[in-house]
Amino acid sequence: MGIPVEGHCDPRFSEIREIFEKCFDGDEEIGAAICFVLDGETVIDLWGGHYDKERTRPWERDTIVNTYSTTKGLTAICTHQAIERGLVDLDAKVAEYWPEFAAAGKGEIPVRWLLSHQAGLPAVRKPLPEGANLDWDVMCAALAEQEPWWEPGTRHGYHALTYGYLVGEVLRRATGKTVGEWLRENVTGPLEADYHIGFGPELDGRVSRLMGSLMAAGGGGNGGGSVPEIPGPIGQMMKDMADPTTMTGAAFGNPPGGTDGVNSRAWRAAEIPAANGHGTARSLARIYGALARGGELDGVRLLEPESIELARSEQCFGPDAVLGQLPMRFGLGFMLRQDLMPLSPSDNAFGHPGAGGSIGMADPDAKVGFGYVMNKMHMGLVGGPSAFAVLKRFFELV
Repeated sequence: MGIPVEGHCDPRFSEIREIFEKCFDGDEEIGAAICFVLDGETVIDLWGGHYDKERTRPWERDTIVNTYSTTKGLTAICTHQAIERGLVDLDAKVAEYWPEFAAAGKGEIPVRWLLSHQAGLPAVRKPLPEGANLDWDVMCAALAEQEPWWEPGTRHGYHALTYGYLVGEVLRRATGKTVGEWLRENVTGPLEADYHIGFGPELDGRVSRLMGSLMAAGGGGNGGGSVPEIPGPIGQMMKDMADPTTMTGAAFGNPPGGTDGVNSRAWRAAEIPAANGHGTARSLARIYGALARGGELDGVRLLEPESIELARSEQCFGPDAVLGQLPMRFGLGFMLRQDLMPLSPSDNAFGHPGAGGSIGMADPDAKVGFGYVMNKMHMGLVGGPSAFAVLKRFFELV
């Protein structure tokens, strides 16, 4: 007998429920949730499996989980709200908001390049102490001192962890609000979306632990274990991830231990706007569902249509300097649809995946918002097999 799946599914999408249920028949998923919002209507809102590795407690409607880099999309939304309100200028120099940032030849870097991974700051060279990623001031000071790894604007390379501090510090300097505070006040609060960047112990009882290391998911050198023998550029990237003296290794492994503590109270309390957002699939689908229909849902406007067009405008597409020359396509804070990340049939789809398998995305052509969260880490940096399986079939049915 299969593991029961609960929630709502419009009958026209019954096949999606069947695909989701099959995720729990073997060992593909332990606990997970999916949600689709179609032109403002929640047509699929399902959850199933277990909250814990021992499979003694069911995944509940309000279970939340860490979503790693899916967090970046929420940070981008906050920043574009500040841009829309005239508080941040995309083409202003970062140093105009953050004077210390001008050190080491960075005085000309515009805000735009922070959002599009073109600033040349995917990592900190100097070894940082374990747990430094939990200290906002330490990370921002280290990045202000850091010389770019390449000439800014000439290449792009995934700023896996530094993105959050870089973009978040500009937001903080310009508005007086941290990303977590801005998110609560301007996005998740008004939209009643259960997603959080930094929170207290009052939510711990609803948080499912992530199971499996980030290294096992292809996302970094902190998880320990052997490095898979994979030929070519991807194999080299995996080896570099395990070596913190390389740019890629430092991007994921400096400071050390930064991902081992993902289930800790300290991790949950901190604001790491590139990696420690916690939430439900429903929250992601509602937020992206608003963006998918011009920025408004249930009477709450997150962004104006022109701001959304700007946010998803392509800034760079091609070999990624950090991710083993994988072809990455970036907008302003979002990943954009491409063959490596087939969010939907539309080239206009945008959003952000998280290492291990979570995804939040919007398709403005089909007016679809989607969220997927899970507690078992899967191999890959751009979403997992379960999320892409339901996405593919949904767009065949819609």
